[in-house]
Amino acid sequence: MSAADTGVRVTTYRPRAVSTRFLRSELRLIFGRRRNQAGLLVLMAVPVLIAVAVRLSSSRESRGGPDFFSSITDNGLFVALAALTIEMALFLPLAVAAISGDAVAGEANTGTLRYLLTAPVLRARLLGVKYAAIVIFAFAATLLVTATGIVMGLALFGGGDLTLLSGSQIGFGEGLLRVLAATVYLSIGFASLGAVGLFVSSLTEQPIGATIAVVIFSTASYILDTIPQVSWLHPYLITHNWMAFGDVFRDPIAWGGMQSGLWVAGGYAVVFWLAAWARFAGKDITS
Repeated sequence: MSAADTGVRVTTYRPRAVSTRFLRSELRLIFGRRRNQAGLLVLMAVPVLIAVAVRLSSSRESRGGPDFFSSITDNGLFVALAALTIEMALFLPLAVAAISGDAVAGEANTGTLRYLLTAPVLRARLLGVKYAAIVIFAFAATLLVTATGIVMGLALFGGGDLTLLSGSQIGFGEGLLRVLAATVYLSIGFASLGAVGLFVSSLTEQPIGATIAVVIFSTASYILDTIPQVSWLHPYLITHNWMAFGDVFRDPIAWGGMQSGLWVAGGYAVVFWLAAWARFAGKDITS
C-alpha cells in the first residue's frame, strides 16, 4: 500500500543550508567603520615609511641594524619583512586588540547585544562568528602590511634572487612564497591574541577597556620574554615564538620554533574561546 493510498503525507527532511549572512554582516561592520579603515591605513604607512627612509638615507658604506633592514637595498621583499618585524610588537597587536575588544563589549555598550540574541542566535554561534571575523581581520591586516611592503620594496629597490639569512640564495618566486608563509604564520599568532580579546570583551561592556587590557597582556608577554629569571615561562608566552617567522629565511628552514609557535597559538585560541563561551553562555544580557 502506497502513501497515496493511505492518505498519509510523506515529507522529506532537507538539512538547512549553512548561512554566512551573519559573518558577512560582521565583516561589513568591521571593515566599514572609519576608525578601522584609519587603523589599516596606519598599518600600511609603516612599510611605506621604511621603504622611503631607506631609499633616501641608505648608505652603501655602512649598513647596520637588524638583518632584514640591512638587506632591504639588495631585494625589495625585505621591506615587507622589516615592516612585519616593527609592527608585530605594537601596531598589529593593537589593531587585533581593537577589533576583538569591541566584539562583544561594543555590542553591549551600544545596546544591540540583547536584540542580536533575540533573533534568535545561539550564543555559541555568535561567539563563533565573532571569532571567525577576528581571525579574518588578523589575516587581512597582516597581509595588507606584507602586500604594501612588497609593492613599495619592488618599486624602490627591485627584486631578483633573495639572499637568505644563512647566506644562500633562492629565486624570486620561492622568496615570495617564503614571505607569504611568514605572513601566514604571524597571522595565526595574531589570531590567537584575538581569542584573548574575545574573552576579555565578554567580561565588560567597555570596548576601550577591553582593548587596553589586551594590549597590556601582549606587552606584558613581551616584557616577561626578556627576563631570564622566568625563562621557564617563556615557551608558554603568546608572543615568545612570533619572531620565529624569520626561520623561514634560513637554509634549510628551521621548523622547530614555528611548530612550537603554532601549538602555543592553537592552545591560546582554544582555551580563551572556551573561556569566552563559558563566561558568555551564562551571562545575563541586560543591554
